[in-house]
Amino acid sequence: MSGHSKWATTKHRKAAQDKKRSALFSKLSRIVYVAAKAGGPDPANNAALAAAIEKARSYSLPKDKIDAAIKKAAGAGEGESYEEVVYEGYGANGVAIYIEALTDNRNRTAADIRSAFTRAGGNLAATGAVAFQFERVGEIVIDKATAPDEEELLLLVAEAGGEDLEDNDEEFVVLTRPADVMRVKDALVAAGVSVKGAELTMRPITPVAVDLETARKVMRLIDVLEENDDVQDVYHNMEMTEELAAALDS
Repeated sequence: MSGHSKWATTKHRKAAQDKKRSALFSKLSRIVYVAAKAGGPDPANNAALAAAIEKARSYSLPKDKIDAAIKKAAGAGEGESYEEVVYEGYGANGVAIYIEALTDNRNRTAADIRSAFTRAGGNLAATGAVAFQFERVGEIVIDKATAPDEEELLLLVAEAGGEDLEDNDEEFVVLTRPADVMRVKDALVAAGVSVKGAELTMRPITPVAVDLETARKVMRLIDVLEENDDVQDVYHNMEMTEELAAALDS
């Protein structure tokens, strides 16, 4: 058990996300819109849209909001124009932070993110400064309560083309190559496995151990970053043990 899964290490922050559900839904609608506008409205022929829809569903975005975002994107040249932007920087004690955003005003977003880092005692870095410390992977989450036993699940994962299986407390997390996440998820569902969610994420290649005070400072910065409407995902390279996550909860 590595304990480094984005799904597992951010469980203690779900309650705060739920309180900001309206903002979360807006961000999820935006990623569906952008994926549909870039690759077309049919998820069967648009892998990015299929992944965006899966992510939106995993966070309980209503179907009508998903459909509305796709229809809006399919409008003849109408609607907002967003671009994908990545920001990289360092939080307390040099913790690497990788940020993915969708913005219609690059200057505004960059200024907001730079300000957040400055106020938190960190600094925004040049492109490529921390990206090499992360890797893109697919993650598929399976609730242990409804899952086959681990040995059987390992076999199903291998047959479906998954790379690895992690045991994260109440969940199993299947790791895949980025391009394979939806195919593996569909194969597991076809095999009778109940899947909670699937998405692409960035994982730290070598997580770093931090003390509680550092973790608190970094998580405060991440909270501020995630409050920004343009920020979609924030990743860090702290090693989030169960003990550290519990201390952050308290």
